[in-house]
Amino acid sequence: MSLNLTILGCHSATPRANAFPTAQYLEINNRHFLIDCGEGTQRQMRKYKVGFTKINHIFISHLHGDHFYGLIGLLSTYGILSREKELHIYGPKGIKDVTLLQLKISQSHAKYPIIFHELASKKSELIFEDDKVVVKTIPLNHRVYTNGYLFTEKEKPKKLHIDNIQNYAEIDKADYNNIKAGRDITLSTGEIIPNSELTLPPKKPLSFAFCSDTVYKPDIIPIIKNVDLLYHEATFLADRIDLAKKTKHTTSKQAAQIAKDANAKHLVIGHYSGRYKDISIFQKEAKEIFTHTELAEPGKKFKINATQQDKCFI
Repeated sequence: MSLNLTILGCHSATPRANAFPTAQYLEINNRHFLIDCGEGTQRQMRKYKVGFTKINHIFISHLHGDHFYGLIGLLSTYGILSREKELHIYGPKGIKDVTLLQLKISQSHAKYPIIFHELASKKSELIFEDDKVVVKTIPLNHRVYTNGYLFTEKEKPKKLHIDNIQNYAEIDKADYNNIKAGRDITLSTGEIIPNSELTLPPKKPLSFAFCSDTVYKPDIIPIIKNVDLLYHEATFLADRIDLAKKTKHTTSKQAAQIAKDANAKHLVIGHYSGRYKDISIFQKEAKEIFTHTELAEPGKKFKINATQQDKCFI
């Protein structure tokens, strides 16, 4: 099991020559997700070799242009490429109307099924689940209705501890499925062999939390507790906390405090304001509070393996 995150864009507001608005590609437990879709996203996908056809689920945090203006172009390209598979889009209420209007007016070739999942709840809710991954919303506080998203692997079936099982001649291979399902085994003597003795400790499921535009919001901490990789916006440096409050954004130090209080393993910060030319200061400030902080940059990849969850490979 592994978690792979590719940063496609990580700056705020308007696109610039070398600054692309928010978009991320997440691969977790062999599932492929696009998170936000600012302008230029499909260009970045091609540049960094992200497979268009693998994406069946797109998650949009909110309806500010720097987070979804690239969506209509991507949907149109899928149509030109004769996509047939259905595509699921998750986002705030209104995303369906604005997207369908654009497709209609532009007479797009998007003839494949598009299923919209519009969100309106201010509480965390389960919005996607299959046999490998679960996705929940992280309610945020911005100038418009906004959600972050928590992606978590489903726990795999327990593995048999064959060496221990072989200590009990009475345990047959026919019992293996029950053991994997977590059941204890009762011998003919009446002795109960606890499941923990017959199985290996399961690996902790990997998780990724995406926290888009938001004012500093400590009440999200219980939702993202112990997350392996946390992306949290950090639009301003600490000396502009007044501006962060006014525009409902977060500073680098506040993002680091969220990571620390949530006991996150690793933090990635981004969504930098265009006023800053040197983004290295963001990392320097954040590391004063949370050591394991990395900067989001276009094309940068982060990888976490289930066997090395304390390490983030860049």
